[in-house]
Amino acid sequence: MVKLVLTEDETMLADSARGFLDKSAPVKAFRDLRDAGQTHDAKMWKEMAAMGWAGVLVPESAGGVDMGHAAAGILAQEMGKTLAVSPFLSTAVIAATALRHVSDARAEAALAKIASGDATYALAVDETSKFNPNATAMTATAEGNGFRLTGKKTFVVDGALADRLLVLAKTDNGLTLFDIPADRAGITRNAQNMIDARDSARIDFDNVEATGDDVLGQVDDAMTVLKPAIEAGQAALAAEMAGVAAGAFGMTVGYLKERKQFGTLIGTFQALQHRAAHLWCETEVTASAVLHAGRKLDEDPDNATMAVSLAKARATSTAKLAVIEGVQMHGGIGMTDAFDIGFYMKRARVGAEWLGDYGYHAAQVAKHRGF
Repeated sequence: MVKLVLTEDETMLADSARGFLDKSAPVKAFRDLRDAGQTHDAKMWKEMAAMGWAGVLVPESAGGVDMGHAAAGILAQEMGKTLAVSPFLSTAVIAATALRHVSDARAEAALAKIASGDATYALAVDETSKFNPNATAMTATAEGNGFRLTGKKTFVVDGALADRLLVLAKTDNGLTLFDIPADRAGITRNAQNMIDARDSARIDFDNVEATGDDVLGQVDDAMTVLKPAIEAGQAALAAEMAGVAAGAFGMTVGYLKERKQFGTLIGTFQALQHRAAHLWCETEVTASAVLHAGRKLDEDPDNATMAVSLAKARATSTAKLAVIEGVQMHGGIGMTDAFDIGFYMKRARVGAEWLGDYGYHAAQVAKHRGF
């Protein structure tokens, strides 16, 4: 049976992460980045790498700490609470998981660069407004011993600043995953301003050369490598969204304890207490679903799909509830940029769409339940 409580080591990891993020990456730091027109803090990422966060899923043989997916979820959840900005999900989770499923010296070297914080990645999969890797239309045409990539990718989170791209393309008899430098000739990156002020890009590939060495895994068999990487990303994103919900809840409760109306603290109003209690219950259940997904990925990865989709769907719903309740309980000021609660709403909205929305994951759960 999967244990849905943190171990002593996991509790220590969460406490350590919370202490670092509260000091070095509070919500104010995110506001300052946004106001400066920046979407990435390179110095902060190097500090995270120095603490082993970039190598949380990297084998010790490649310089990582190899703590597992549950630990990655703990870190992502703490980051969500303060809206910390980093390439953690794209690089330390998705790319690291993909590279772990390839046994060669090149993958080992790439993992070492991830662990040290010297390389960042972005996942270039989406081509429409909805997540559907199997509907990939981008082509990789065979040419000699290599390929030519032609097509477009959209909603590439961390894509404007990443060093390397994991690109999914259609080959003769299936889909193939490529690991290529983001500055290769023929690649045009168009930075896009997401509503939560984080890095994203639309990327055009115009006859881009890819050699056999750029193929990650086997030709025509992308999903053997990509599926576990995507599920790892979905689980960690669910954890981040659970953190967003918890952060919004904490901010809202703090406001209820200090705001007075008609000379009375609004936190004493029973109607608001009931709403806050309901939200707390939802965040706790979601945290359990997220931890369960991480445990399944660690202990039984071949059968983790339903747990991961359940966590992502649940986290999407809970984060939406948390930010809506937070804005409403803050009253009119909740809609102003002067208060931080609006940042949580924007982060929750982007997280809801990335790597599959609620409908996509609800369908996955229904499919695995035989409905």
